[in-house]
Amino acid sequence: MADQKPTFYITSPIYYPSGKLHIGNSYTTIACDAEARFKRLMRYDVFYLTGTDEHGLKIEEKAEKLGMQPKEYVDQMADGIKKLWKLLDISNTKFIRTTDDYHEAAVQKIFQQLLDQGDIYLGEYEGWYSVSDEEYFTETQLAEVYRDENGKVTGGKAPSGHEVELVKEQSYFFKMSKYADWLLAYYQAHPEFIQPAARMNEMVNNFIKPGLEDLAVSRTTFNWGVKVKSNPKHVVYVWIDALTNYITALGYGSDNDANFNKYWPADVHMVGKEIVRFHTIYWPIILHALGLELPKQVFGHGWLLMKDGKMSKSKGNVIYPETLVERYGLDALRYYLLRAMPYGNDGIFTPEDFVDKVNFDLANDLGNLLNRTVAMINKYEDGHVPASNSAATEFDADLKQVATDSITEFKDLMNRMHFSDSLKAIWKLVSRANKYIDETQPWVLAKDDTKSDELAAVMANLAKSLRVIAVLLQPIMTKAPKEILRQLGVSEDQVAIENLEFDEFPVDAQVVAKGTPIFPRLDVEQEVQFIQNKMTKDEKKKGRAAMEAAKKEAQAANEATDSKKAIRIEAFDKVEIKVAQIKSAGHVEGADKLLKFKLDDGSDVGRQILSGIAQWYPNPDELVGKKVLIVANLKPRKMRGELSQGMLLSAEHDGKVQLVVVPDDLVNGSGVE
Repeated sequence: MADQKPTFYITSPIYYPSGKLHIGNSYTTIACDAEARFKRLMRYDVFYLTGTDEHGLKIEEKAEKLGMQPKEYVDQMADGIKKLWKLLDISNTKFIRTTDDYHEAAVQKIFQQLLDQGDIYLGEYEGWYSVSDEEYFTETQLAEVYRDENGKVTGGKAPSGHEVELVKEQSYFFKMSKYADWLLAYYQAHPEFIQPAARMNEMVNNFIKPGLEDLAVSRTTFNWGVKVKSNPKHVVYVWIDALTNYITALGYGSDNDANFNKYWPADVHMVGKEIVRFHTIYWPIILHALGLELPKQVFGHGWLLMKDGKMSKSKGNVIYPETLVERYGLDALRYYLLRAMPYGNDGIFTPEDFVDKVNFDLANDLGNLLNRTVAMINKYEDGHVPASNSAATEFDADLKQVATDSITEFKDLMNRMHFSDSLKAIWKLVSRANKYIDETQPWVLAKDDTKSDELAAVMANLAKSLRVIAVLLQPIMTKAPKEILRQLGVSEDQVAIENLEFDEFPVDAQVVAKGTPIFPRLDVEQEVQFIQNKMTKDEKKKGRAAMEAAKKEAQAANEATDSKKAIRIEAFDKVEIKVAQIKSAGHVEGADKLLKFKLDDGSDVGRQILSGIAQWYPNPDELVGKKVLIVANLKPRKMRGELSQGMLLSAEHDGKVQLVVVPDDLVNGSGVE
């Protein structure tokens, strides 16, 4: 049909529900939402997919630790994420869960097809696996390698910093190496496939040219996942399971594939840069092997960092979207995230920057422009926007030109997902309109009866400018544009961007009385302190809880010792014993009995523990690399000016003390039950 809308299919990554999502996770979903809303306003038929990636060993372990079944756990987490997306006004078409029956059935069909056609084969895998990343690594790919006294590799860290473990098991493999040359040729023929362009260079130089190895695509050491139908002891590798969601959500592999035929191939997969490799190497090869078209583009955005690096609960630097929305409103968060992230690069969140952008961009620039305009139209024009298209001042033509340029530039930048720059394009008009008020001085014109036509034209031009600003902001903000249009007397329904023109202002518009400012100005010192407190609140609460538990445990232990009675299981359950690896060991200056240990406890920062065992370990360097047990929730204390954050477990026999050493294959940070 001639009037049929063009389609646009955009996907966010599906989120791994192993913890609460922070503002960095929210950025991707909001960015996709802004692009989806923009395309709808450009008259596209949009399908926007998001969801959750719910299988894998990490989920199985997390649920077990909480005393829950995996399905019970992911149900709870998925509900929480859906609630968050509702809070953020995410306009997704569908929310997929990889535990959905139709998805699991389609994954089994896809796996079997690849197996039947010889792209997947059965073999044995031995290598390093990161549970946190759900990813395999060769020894050369590890960012850090641990070796024993004979030089044998005993463990290490993935590029992400997470610990790896040696895995040896029967596994199915996908013949990735078979398609390496094809993929390179595809990149060369489709330079727009990976954006920003620098990401393509990373894929070629870091992963493909060094030699693309066959990929292990099943596991047998855990059960929480999609079973290989013809060999149920195997669970399909989580990345095969996860990546195929982009087609199963459209009905691929089912009897109802109308949406697949309508929307595939995807116009863009938007992902964080840490998972670009999976989406631009594994996913294209899988699709090619299935005989399917590839997505038109994979966009790998940067990270939203804090001043001290990535957001991490262990650092106490995490900020959650609910906190900012509750206090500052949804539009402030959506604006900030899309404004603060430069195209393709990392952005840095600071409380100061957030408050400044709300104050200067939203309250001062946009808010004051609206407040002044509405107040003047009510005062000088009886609340009616004058019907004037004439150029009455020497500044009118330039204002109109800036508005026209902003519309054109905004559309071009949004089509290329340059969100921060697209907002700059709008703010060119915001700034020009504010300057226009100072140039035309309506309060002076109002004193001269001969200038009434000129005054009317100025009021009309300001209203037209605000209407353009509100319409362009609709994909970014979901509340303020409606309020701007309402105060201008224009319908609150979304206005299309496709054919937006400066002079298209309804002649019968009625400006309402000035209302509450859409973005109240914030007290900088107070709000910066509020955000900083929120960033550390959870860690402080957790620390207080651990210290309280340790205190009660110590009391229970003392009572048991004094009375020679056994403690109850409830008391023992409060002790948090973890596996940790000794990274360094040495003597404490001025303390003959104390040794100082630096340990990797599975967190991003590690910990330091002092122990009075120096007489039994005259050469503490020999302990480096050993895995030991620690009591992790004891109250930290200082000894000889050094902080001790826990206790090492040791055994005593005939007056000799030995540390309890555990097998090397235990994961750092894992709990002892």
